[in-house]
Amino acid sequence: MNKRLTMVAISLLIIAVVYSACAAPAPAPAAAPAPAESVATEPAAAEPAAPAEQAGSLIDTVKARGKLICGVNNQVPGFGNVDANGNYSGFDVDFCRAVAAGVLGDASAVEYRYASGNDRFTLVKSGEVDVLFRNTTWTLTRDSAEVGMEFMPVTFYDGQGMMVRKSSGITSIADMDGATVCVQSGTTTELNLADVFRAQELEFTPVVFEDNDKTLAAYDEGRCDGFTTDKSGLVSSMTKMADPSEHMILEDTMSKEPLAGAVFQGDPAWADAVRWIVNGLIEAEESGVTSQNINEMLGSENPTIKRLLGVEGEMGAKLGLANDFMVQALTQVGNYGEIYDRNLGPDTPFNLPRGVNALWSQGGLLYTPPFR
Repeated sequence: MNKRLTMVAISLLIIAVVYSACAAPAPAPAAAPAPAESVATEPAAAEPAAPAEQAGSLIDTVKARGKLICGVNNQVPGFGNVDANGNYSGFDVDFCRAVAAGVLGDASAVEYRYASGNDRFTLVKSGEVDVLFRNTTWTLTRDSAEVGMEFMPVTFYDGQGMMVRKSSGITSIADMDGATVCVQSGTTTELNLADVFRAQELEFTPVVFEDNDKTLAAYDEGRCDGFTTDKSGLVSSMTKMADPSEHMILEDTMSKEPLAGAVFQGDPAWADAVRWIVNGLIEAEESGVTSQNINEMLGSENPTIKRLLGVEGEMGAKLGLANDFMVQALTQVGNYGEIYDRNLGPDTPFNLPRGVNALWSQGGLLYTPPFR
């Protein structure tokens, strides 16, 4: 009996295997080889991306608008000031004019917008101004995504100082324990003041105002023992005081303050255009090109001058500008040295020595990358 059961089980297993094999779908026939012309190839290279200026850059906007909107100060004679007729002038203002000349061919095609210490970066980020030239210090935080500025070449190397009354007996920061100090809000000046006094274990009381004129007026009225801002700003502010002879600027330099223009991050075409116009003003001084001799210099055989002035190399076209962009800026505004002398030099009320703001070849810090 067991033998018969075993034989039946074996027979059933054989039947199941055969049935399974017959029910399985036949394998698909092998695909025929593709014709030679349809063999897969590497994907075609994508077309190069359009330059930023063709993809909505601010450089297009400024050209279409026909004017540059420039954020400036209007309370610092020599750097950024406005007269009773609404006319702007100053060292920073001239950089606005140079950019307008380089981009639009017209240094007068500028709309100036007052930018306070508190709202200057917001104005740039919101697009209310195209570029900021307002005695603004280049710092890591401001140059990061947190604030979102992209800084241009340094136009003025400065340092924070302190103004006091000659009659106060103060001869250095070390003499200011317990002092009240007038300072502008929204600036690196506030932080530097706290850092320096803390480092020297000095107590002080800050008296804070939103703009330079209010800060200066409070100090001039005797509400503070000291007034602090960049040393260039102190020299400038002295010209607005009731009796400048009663005051002095201490020798102490409290910080490094590299002042530079700024644009909003994320528009490399616009940043490059502004950057190289500023560089061109410095290069022109180094190369001896001025507003007075530029016609003669157009015939120079010096390769750097030829590229700077657009005689060869098409430097302007690489930036989305006319090749004679620096001819326009230099003819209408002048080189860096001319801008400095006109606003801050020996024939002005400020008579600020060039110092570290001299060319590198004259012992200063001004140095531009090559035009090539």
